[in-house]
This record gives sequence, structure tokens and C-alpha cells, in this order.
Amino acid sequence: MDLRNRTRARVALVAAAATLLTACGGGLGSEESSDSGPVKIGLLVPQSGVYKALGDDMKNGYELYLDQHDGKLGGREIETATADEGETADSGKAAAEKLVKQDNVMAVTGVVSSAVMNGTADLFEEGTPLVGSNASPTTLTDAKYIWRTSYVNDEPGKALGAYVAEKVDGPVYLLAADYQAGIDEVTGFKETFLAAGGKVADEVYTPFPTTTNFQPFLSNLEKSGAKAVFTFYAGGAAVDFVKQYEQFGLSDKVAHYSAGFLTEGGVLDAQAAAAEGTFTAMNYSADLDNDVNAEFVKAYEEAYDAKPTTYAMASYDAAQVLDKAIEAAGDDLTSETLNDAIAEVGEIDSPRGPWSFNDNGTPVQTWYLREVQAADGGFSNVVIEELGELG
Repeated sequence: MDLRNRTRARVALVAAAATLLTACGGGLGSEESSDSGPVKIGLLVPQSGVYKALGDDMKNGYELYLDQHDGKLGGREIETATADEGETADSGKAAAEKLVKQDNVMAVTGVVSSAVMNGTADLFEEGTPLVGSNASPTTLTDAKYIWRTSYVNDEPGKALGAYVAEKVDGPVYLLAADYQAGIDEVTGFKETFLAAGGKVADEVYTPFPTTTNFQPFLSNLEKSGAKAVFTFYAGGAAVDFVKQYEQFGLSDKVAHYSAGFLTEGGVLDAQAAAAEGTFTAMNYSADLDNDVNAEFVKAYEEAYDAKPTTYAMASYDAAQVLDKAIEAAGDDLTSETLNDAIAEVGEIDSPRGPWSFNDNGTPVQTWYLREVQAADGGFSNVVIEELGELG
């Protein structure tokens, strides 16, 4: 039986067991769990809309870790309740409320959108731990129950700023989607770029999510005289932007630097040769040379016939965090004791390299400069060098 079939079988068995428990009056809620029944974990990821591909990667990473541990975390059987985040703050909030208030999960993982993270923060802060594996807006501080295994939104930009200031002889154009994540990325980039002596040609934000024709913005970029551009786009917008950037003839004229989401995962397959030569900053690449990553990549490719992305890796790590915390909480497992245990998990041995949570509940980790290069009949984000540690 292959991994997908084993995963389906495990989910079916767990669902059947949960139904039996509920019928017998033994359903498990978020307040406490018996020391023998399954633990309910909520998986909140997009299953529709512009970020569905990211949600699929995150679901894959989480389920891969579970499958490698016989469907258990911390030695306890896991029942996963999945909810569709969608692509708006309202859809994400409704899905989160269902997981917490109806499904009575012990904890939640996932969340792609910064708008959803901001919109659900109060809900989780009422006492349900969220081990987020993507969204992490800069505005989210001093949270007690919200942890992120990804990064803070401004960190890809921060990681690139000084490097671009050193490498580019001339002004840099800043172009990003007009929402929280785009603003955060540009703000982070400017912080280190300007401090290193960089000059900004212009700072422009494109309407989100309505912009599909980037030609007017690319025309302004070309006329600006900028020697390079720093961008932030993800999902379908990243495909549109990169293809139009190449079609407009800018690939050979203006060096392109971006947060790593621009060329991550399935979007790179769609961009293909149009993305070649693009430089990005990210906390992960499938070609990182360490033993943990080699095993992770091998298992992920066998399971899903694709290379893992940062979204899959962060969700794999989120499952690892929950694994260690559930074990540490022991028989007295409640949302509160689980959250206390998350705070004490220490170093995570991750495919990206070892990392640990800082006081804000985000990783202290190494960042990498990547370049899109032709490889193995396709294109890959190849690590060029380390950009330093943030967090």
C-alpha cells in the first residue's frame, strides 16, 4: 500500500473511532483529553481560492509527519479536523471558529493569509494554541497562544536588503501586492537596504487581488531607470507577474530580487524559463545539504511526486512541535498544558537546519539566497549562499 493509500486508511480509521467515541459520550474537546483517546488537531489551510496550492503543500507536510509516526503525535492517536481557510479574512475566521467551537480541537495548525491570522488572533488567544506554519504579520506581537514555525513577514525582505545594496550599482524599484504581507516585505527590505546605503527609485503597490495585468506597472519600472527591482507576489499573481516581466523584456535589463514565495513550489513549474535568473530570499530550499533534509526530501518525493516547499517544510515542523509538546504534557493534556509545553520544546531538528522559538513565538533561523536555475529537465531554487540569521 503506497503512502497516499495508507494516509487515507489511517484517516478513515481515526474518523470511525471518533464517531464511536462520540456516540458513547466520550468525545474529546479542547479543554482536556483522556490519556487513552485520540487528540483532535485542527488543520486550517486553503482548500479553494488563489492560495489552494499553498494549502495543499501545508497539508502534505503535516500528513507526511503523521504518517511517519503511525498517525500519532506524542504517542497519542491524532484525529485531524480540516477546515478551508479560503482566501479572505471572513472565510478564514469562519473556518477557525468551526474548528475551535464546533469541532473542539485541542490545537490548530496551518493558516496561509496574514489577514486570516490577524482576524483570528483573538479567538486563539482565548486559550486554543495555534502552531501556524505560514502567515506571520509584523503586527502580531505579545501573543501567548500563537506560535509560528515559518518566519515574520518582513524577514525575507530584511534578509535581502543589505545584500542588494552591496550588489546593485544604482537605485532599486520596490513593487508589491497591496496588502499586509506585501507592505511588511517592502518595509523589511527597506530597513536593511537603506541602512546599507541603498537608494530607492520608487515604491509602488498593486491592487490585491484584482491585478492580473502588470504591464502599466512594468512600464513605469522600465522608465524609472532602476538597476534592480525588489518584489513581493505569491500564488497565481506570482505566475502572472514573472511571465509578464519576462515578456516585457525586463529579465535581461533589470535584476530581479524577491521574497522566496515568488518562485516557490508549483508557481515555479508554471513560470518555467520566465523565472530563470530570479534571486529570492527564503528560509528553506529542497537542495539544502544536511541529513535531515535529505531524508525529508526523499520521503516527500516518494509520497507526492514533487519537491517539498517552505510551506510543506514549516507544516512538517509544526507537526514536530506538536509531537514534542504533546509528549511533554503527558497524561494531564489540556490546551493550556499543551501551550505551556510548546513554550519549552527547545531546538527543532528541521530540514531547514536547527531552529528554536524566540520570545515572540517565531523561529530564530538562517536565511538563504537562492537563484532560479535550470535543473533536472525543469527549474529549481538553487541555494547560492547564506544571508545570515534572523529572529
